[in-house]
Formats: sequence, C-alpha cells, structure tokens
Amino acid sequence: MAKRAAEEENTSETRTAVKTNAGDVPNAAVPSEDVDAGEFEDPYGDDFESDGEIIELDSADEDGDDEKMDEDKSALIEQANKDEEAAASEPSFYLPHRSAPLGPDEVLEADPSVYEMLHNVNMPWPCLTLDILPDNLGLERRNYPASVYLATATQASKAKDNEIITMKISSLAKTLVKDEDDEDEDDEDDDDDHVDPVMISETIPLKSTTNRMRVSPFAQETGEYLTALMQENGEVLIYDIASQMTAFDTPGYTIPKPAKKPAHTIRTHGNVEGYGLDWSPLINTGSLLTGDCLGRIHLTTRTTTSWVTDKTPFFASQDSIEDLQWSTSENTVFASAGCDGYVRIWDTRSKKHKPVISVEASNSDINCISWSNKVNHLLASGHDDGVWGVWDLRKFSNKEKPSPVALYDFHKAPITSISFNPLDESILAVSSEDNTVTLWDLAVEADDEEIAQQRKEALDLNDIPPQLLFVHWQKEVKDVRWHKQIPGCLVSTGGDGLNIWKTISV
Repeated sequence: MAKRAAEEENTSETRTAVKTNAGDVPNAAVPSEDVDAGEFEDPYGDDFESDGEIIELDSADEDGDDEKMDEDKSALIEQANKDEEAAASEPSFYLPHRSAPLGPDEVLEADPSVYEMLHNVNMPWPCLTLDILPDNLGLERRNYPASVYLATATQASKAKDNEIITMKISSLAKTLVKDEDDEDEDDEDDDDDHVDPVMISETIPLKSTTNRMRVSPFAQETGEYLTALMQENGEVLIYDIASQMTAFDTPGYTIPKPAKKPAHTIRTHGNVEGYGLDWSPLINTGSLLTGDCLGRIHLTTRTTTSWVTDKTPFFASQDSIEDLQWSTSENTVFASAGCDGYVRIWDTRSKKHKPVISVEASNSDINCISWSNKVNHLLASGHDDGVWGVWDLRKFSNKEKPSPVALYDFHKAPITSISFNPLDESILAVSSEDNTVTLWDLAVEADDEEIAQQRKEALDLNDIPPQLLFVHWQKEVKDVRWHKQIPGCLVSTGGDGLNIWKTISV
C-alpha cells in the first residue's frame, strides 16, 4: 500500500465572473440644414441632393441597426451572466467515477441535510491510521451531544517528531439544517444552544511513522487498553494507554511515566516495515498478528508473565503482506492479503506454517480485508485497481477460483480501507485514494420495483450501483473505522485531519 505525505492545500483567490455593462446607445444622425447654392445653380444639384437624401436615409438606418445590435448584444450579455450565476449557485453532486478533478480554486462543500453529524478535527501532521477506543458511556448511543475517544499516530516530516495522539472529543453536536423561510425569533437563544466541540488530548513520543494502529477489542472488558503500532522502522510497539483514558475523565490525574513507554516491543521483523496488524477478537489475554513487506507473518501471544513471539513466520510468498484479519468465529484461523493478489486462510496450529487455502482474488495488489463479525463466512477485500468485493469463505478451494458474492468497480483509485459495519451485517464502508469514503448496503436488490422505477425516472442513476448508499468526500483518506457504541458513526483519517461523521443513510 503506497504511502505519501498529505500535501497542504493550496489557497488561491476565487475567480469570479465580471459583468459587462452595455455602452450608451448612439443617437440617430441629425440632418444638416439646407445650403443655399446661390443663383448659379449646379445642374447636377438635384442629383446631389437626391444622393444626399439617400445617404442621409441610409445613415439613419445604419444607426438604427447599430442601436438594435447594441441592445441585442446587451441582452445576450445580461442573459449569459444570469445563466452563469444560476449555474454557479446550483449545487451538483460529486462522484469519483464521473466528476472531473477539482480545480485549484474549487472546494467541495458538504450538504448538511444528508449528515446527522459532521465534524473535522485538525491534526499537527497527517495520520495514516486510527482506531476508536471503547468507553464506559454505554451502547447504542443515539443522543446528542456525543462523545468519542480516539487514538491515532502521525506521519511527521522528521521521524523524531512523530507521536501517538490519544483524545477525548465531547460536545459533538447534531448537524443543524435551517429552513431559509423560517425566521429566527430569538438569535440569542440560538447562540446559547450552540456549543463548540471540546477536545482533550495526550501524546506519547515516537521515533518513526506508524503505518497501522489497532486497539485490543477487550480493552473495556479487561481495563488494559493494549494498543499495537506497526512502525515504518520495522518495530511493532505495544502500549497500554489505560492511564490516558483515566486522565480524560479524572481532573488532576497525573499519567505515570511508565505509561508513556511501550509495554513490549516486537523486533522479529528486523528493519522491514509492514502493514498487516490485527488483535484476536476471541482471545482476551492478547494474541497479535503482524505482517511485513517480505511476506512474513509472526504471531505474538501473551503469557502470565511476558509476551512471546513465534520465531518461525507463516510464509507463502515474498510479496508484501498488506492486511491481516483474525476469524471472528475460530480462534486459530486468520486471513491474509498481499501484493500478489491472493487471499490466504491460515491455521495457527499448522506446524508447517503454510496456508490452508490460497485463492487469487485480484490481478492487482489486495490492500485491505475485513472479516464480518455478523456473518462469519463473509470476507471483504479492497484492491489496488479500485475494485472491491465480498467472498463466501465456504466456497474457497485450492482447486478452482471462486466467484465473489459481490464485486464493484465504482472507485477509480486504489482502495485504502474496507470495513464491515459491526452492528449491521450487510453494510460496509470503503475508502479510496479518489478522496472518497463510500457506504454500501449489500441487502439492496437491484431488481426491487421501487429502485427500478427510480432508475428509470432518473437517468443520472443508471451507472450508479443501487447498493451505494452514500459518498463522503475527504482529501487523501487512508483509514476508516466504525464506532461500535454509536450506531452509524464513523471516524476517518486523511490529509486534512480526522472526520467524525454520521449520515442519514445508516
């Protein structure tokens, strides 16, 4: 998966059309007074007078034509300006497969009517990864203002400037959509009701860029917020950030110094960086998979006294391991995806450390995978050619290539992240280097009568899959995560910081 630092946005003056006012309409020619020729009259005087009269009449007609042309020109200019203003004021929607790239003086504005919540958090540096910290505020939270706990790590220009950033963001308000026809009776009351979000953060210094970060799914249950970081320098750091969580909710609490140092460092990968990283959702003591760019996968488990990493790697190809996912139903089974286009299924009990099943899922790199925790036999994969699909693991076989349950080529740039909604078995979030995060509902049937009628009436929908629910724009988006305690809430990271959002579609 390619990494690149997010570029700063260039600012430039907005170009505006200048209206041109019509000039003054020229006056009609005034006939000259008659001139007395004297008693010696020119025998050709009548002819000249006749010519003069003709010329005078022609001149008047030309002036009239000029006046009409100027009026027509003014009308055309005025109409063109009106059309330009109307086109500029009329909103249009952005779709990666159809819309042209933004110009240097163009920006996209979110439509507040389609968001239930939308907030942007500026970061000191771009962040390639993030994860959501489970909290004690309850499940199925739908009330506002909302609060979220997050962890991310930076991609600073200098290695020594990198850090882990843990944060609590509260007072996240619901998106307000005002009706232009409604008049505000009391502006002061409206100002009092509006409260800006509040962020409290704690940092931990790092020596390298973090390619991927994942928090243990048992953090809330065990009280240990084990957080693993796959570093660019090849090290895998494991921190316990429980003290940072305590500091967020306990005024005056001092974080002890050991809490800012890793509880364990995995150096088995040497100086080879990687991206594959995943905690087991079934082993609460802590079982961590790590994969590097040489195709090696190591398993690290926790004993009562220490962490132990298996020195013998799981290995099938020298192509980079881009993502790893534990099975959501079997505690010894996991899946890997790599740059060779294969999805492989492994069993940690194998003494040979070889895959049980290898399936070619793409002709390009597979950048990310997601194992559904609602339907245990479904696995989603995102590819470097912009295609993503969903696979039925029951049909995986070494003998023949299976057909995907679903396959979409809507995105026109590499897929950077893919994730099943933990609270809804049919909904997925997909991020791409085309600067969008899309939401999909696989339960939608293309032959549904209502959908068919809508597609018939709106020609713009003909090339849009009916399963597409929503398109969210975010510059250089890299990672997207669902909030398990706030239904429909997502957090995504990109070149312009973090986005915390929830749509009316989910």
